[in-house]
Amino acid sequence: MHALHGFLLFHLLTCLGLHALGSKIINGKKVAEGSMLYMASVQNNKGQHVCGGFLINEDFVLTAAHCDDDSITRVVLGTHNLKKINYVNIRYIKERYKHPYYETVGKGKDIMLLKLAEKARLDNRVQTIPLPRPETNIKENQSCSVAGWGFTSTGGSVVDDLRVVDVSIINLQVCKEKWSGLPLPDSVICAGGYKTKKGFCQGDSGGPLVCDGKAVGVVSFNNNKNCNYPNVPNVYTETSEYLGWIESIIKPYE
Repeated sequence: MHALHGFLLFHLLTCLGLHALGSKIINGKKVAEGSMLYMASVQNNKGQHVCGGFLINEDFVLTAAHCDDDSITRVVLGTHNLKKINYVNIRYIKERYKHPYYETVGKGKDIMLLKLAEKARLDNRVQTIPLPRPETNIKENQSCSVAGWGFTSTGGSVVDDLRVVDVSIINLQVCKEKWSGLPLPDSVICAGGYKTKKGFCQGDSGGPLVCDGKAVGVVSFNNNKNCNYPNVPNVYTETSEYLGWIESIIKPYE
């Protein structure tokens, strides 16, 4: 029975990853103009927001592997309001580099690089965000933030303005206990969702978990479609564990 329960959870999370459209930041606030200038909206061929992402250099946006879909064709940079897009800051996707060992969100390695067809133009609207150093130590209860576009509650309505919410880092052992029906994948960070009414909901995939000004995590999964809020922590891919892989992809373009 336990094995069946685990299988069903994996299946649930796989479906969640494949069908996560739009972003949902719960109990957040509008992002101030002039901040979080690294945020990217990953969009489909109809110009609809699919996932979040963040600019790590002029050529690459980092996002979640489960956002990989033949329909995603472009990223929008340089705006907090998706109804006010400056077309100068649209960049089409030339290549998608999904982690080679990614299978499902429940098995981890939920990380992907998007190579832009044209370099991003860095200015007072568009900037990059640094990644953490290999030895970065994220502390329990440390205050961080996560941002995205879209719904603000379960079954809510879409909003166009980028929203952000503060979340606290949760002890990994506690996180594993709360996700006891699903063995957590390696190299993840847990923050928000547990003992709080703040965090992300299904679909906010690919956005950054930002601690001390660095993108330490990538939004991966939570508990199905419950945003009211679930009794398990939100789970992020830990970027510091993939620095070597990231470097191997971006270095040839430098």
